[in-house]
Amino acid sequence: MRRAAGEVVRSRLRTGAAALVVGILAAGCQWPRDVDGTLERVRGGTLRVGVVEADPWASATGPQPRGVEVRLVQDLAHQVDAEVAWVPGATAELVSGLHDGALDLVVGGLTDQDPWTAQVTFTRPYVTTRSVVAVPEGEPAPEDVEGRTVRLEADSQLEGLLRAAGAEPQVVPDAGEGTGPVAVEDWQLDLHGLRETEVELRSDQHVWAVRPGESGWQVEVERFLLRLDPARVQRLLDEEGA
Repeated sequence: MRRAAGEVVRSRLRTGAAALVVGILAAGCQWPRDVDGTLERVRGGTLRVGVVEADPWASATGPQPRGVEVRLVQDLAHQVDAEVAWVPGATAELVSGLHDGALDLVVGGLTDQDPWTAQVTFTRPYVTTRSVVAVPEGEPAPEDVEGRTVRLEADSQLEGLLRAAGAEPQVVPDAGEGTGPVAVEDWQLDLHGLRETEVELRSDQHVWAVRPGESGWQVEVERFLLRLDPARVQRLLDEEGA
């Protein structure tokens, strides 16, 4: 029986949390410290955060930054009694600023497959999302999409993946309207009343980026990610992705 999208996210968060525990305990045994004193400076001070444009994870196009990870960073800042200074920009620019010490954290849809590990340190993945082909409830699920028309929303990043799978992408205004296969993120299934098929297009493990050498700060961030309430992350995805 197919699990609801919320339960899928909760399960993956629990799996990621287990991995974080091992890493944090190992780091704790070595008395992790910051080369440049990031944690000491941030605590009770200012947390400088780079924001990559990546809906629904983060966006700085409006009057105030918004998104799932923006709201989570606000929770982290509250935990360390810090004010947040948001710095929007392109990923390469923000990664460079983080490496040089101008920023303390970069968020915005980063995954463990992004090519920045030579310049910054990624946290361990804290949640996994998948891009899948789905169908409306009651419709038969295709075993593959080769030669089939598959709907997707205009702002989706899945067109290339669909073409690689042999499908013919068709842009539509709303993934929840219409019939036939549609490409969505797995956390959108319940939102649109869709049923997942066996066709998976991509799997993403989401991370945050911290400055190399700031081990104490990294452990603080990873402890925060470890304690995330899976239900809250799912609610944020529902709210920000609507």
